[in-house]
Formats: sequence, structure tokens, C-alpha cells
Amino acid sequence: MEFTFLGTSAGTPTRSRNVTALALSRSGHKPWYLVDCGEATQHQLLRTRYSVMQLRAIFITHIHGDHTFGLPGLLTSASMLGRDEPLDIIAPVQTQHFINAALESSDSSLSYDLNFINSEAPGFYWQDQHFGVTNVALSHRVPCRAYVFTERNLERQLLQHKLKANGIESGPSWGELQKGNDVTLEGGRILRSDDYTHIPRTARRLIVAGDNDDPTLLSEACNGSHVLVHEATYTQSVAERVGPWPQHSSAEQVARFAQQARLPNLVLTHFSSRYHSAPGGTPNINQLAAEAMQHYRGQLFLARDLDTYRLEKDLSLACLGQTHPL
Repeated sequence: MEFTFLGTSAGTPTRSRNVTALALSRSGHKPWYLVDCGEATQHQLLRTRYSVMQLRAIFITHIHGDHTFGLPGLLTSASMLGRDEPLDIIAPVQTQHFINAALESSDSSLSYDLNFINSEAPGFYWQDQHFGVTNVALSHRVPCRAYVFTERNLERQLLQHKLKANGIESGPSWGELQKGNDVTLEGGRILRSDDYTHIPRTARRLIVAGDNDDPTLLSEACNGSHVLVHEATYTQSVAERVGPWPQHSSAEQVARFAQQARLPNLVLTHFSSRYHSAPGGTPNINQLAAEAMQHYRGQLFLARDLDTYRLEKDLSLACLGQTHPL
């Protein structure tokens, strides 16, 4: 499982950070999934291996512009490139109004269908062959969600000794069972894949959270999750000075929660544009890292634009560095 940050700045872009977007794939880059789509997301994609032609679904955490203003441009560019596959957009209902208004007001149309799915619907669940996705309501100035991605259809291993003991000889039926399909033999005997295979590893689970001033809302979702991507807009001192109205988290808040939840991997993102990334800049992004490390003992990362991360099958997380930087 890989994910690439297409934007890591909060509110406004900086010279080194675009506004929020994240690309996710289970293996390779076909298909892939987009979480949020801030302005210029399509420009960032040009610096990666992800193509809008293989984009399977877009998940929008909330309606604020730094998470949505890139949608009309990305969608119309995909149309100009000849996309004809339908695209799922999982988002608050206002997102559909925004996209329709932008298309109508700009004399634009799409060569493919958009399937809008209300992210705020009770009992929300979305799936395809690669992921099952749930979400969690967060605390922000507008309704906001975190998306929980759990991989599906894990590879199976045949219980060959059991098959042979039950008189089931090697053949096409073994291959179907290993794919997870039940098999009906001549004579009507049904073989259940679950009875003759086992899954030798744990399904990988990733949480990508939107803006949120109460990380504890993710307590239940973090149980059994392997990576949390969460905003850390400010250091704690700045958060106290700014006050509660923006409803964002500090690095300390998120780190304390991640430690309490025993999360093995924490990736912080959505940093205020006041923090400089270049050495010597003040205030510096390293202050957020230093604050988080005081309270969290797991593996901590501060996201950078175009950094790609890989969550391996053994549940270890590594940063692979920037993907095809200019």
C-alpha cells in the first residue's frame, strides 16, 4: 500500500507546499484513490506516476476550499484527455452543487459520469475489490470526516493437506478456491473457499483524517489501524494564541492522542503557512516535529509534498522520498 502527499499546507499554499491532497494505491498505481483535492492538485499529479485515467474514486473530507478548489480543473482535464470510465465522488452534498455550478458557469462538460455518494449518510460504507472504506465524524467548523481504508481480498493460501484428506485432487477447483471463490463439483458438492484456505497476514488499515480539533474522536477507528495521517496545523503555543475558532489540532494534541491510542505510525500534515521548511526559517517546521516527539514514542513523520510512503505487508511503514520531483 502506497500513498503520496500532493499537498501538505493548511489554508494557503507556500513555495514548497501545496494545499491538501493525498493519492493512495494498494499496489502500483492502477487504480488509485484521491483524498481531498485542493487547488493545483492536478499540477502536482503531473510530477507523479498517478494518472487521472486510472483514478477510481475521490474522497472529500469537507467543503473548505483548500480541500476542494482543485476539483473542477482536475475533472475537466480528465475529460479532455478522453476519460470515459465513471468516477465515484464521496463527499458532502455541497460538493456536488459546487462541481455542477463550476461546470455550468464555465461552459464545461464531462465525457464520463460522476457518481456522487453522500459521505455524511448514516452507516456510510464504500468498497471496491481493493479497499473497504468507512468514515468517522470529526470536529471542525463545518462537517468533516476521516476516511478509514482497509484492504480487501487478501491473498489466500490453500490448505492442501485438508483438500487431499477430503479427496479433492489438484485441479482447476484449487485455483478457484485460492481466489476466494466457492466451487460446486460434479454431483453438487459445494466447496467453501473459507474452509480450504487461510489468509496468512493482517489486512492493512490507514486513516486519513480531515481538519479536526479533537483527535480522540478517532479512538475507536484507531484500534487495529496501522497508520494515522492527521493535521497538525500549529504548535501548542500558537494554537493557544490563535484561540479555538479555527478548530485545528496542535502537534502536541495529536501526538498525545497517538501515544495513548498506541498507534505504531503517525504522519503529520496540513501545516500552517507560517512555518518555514528551509533551514534557519523562523518559525520552523522542525518545531512541530520536536513538540510531537516529546509526547509520542511511535514512528513519527512530517509529510512533505510529493513524499511517498509504503505500508508493507509486515505492517512496517517507510518514507520512500519524493516521487519524480522536478
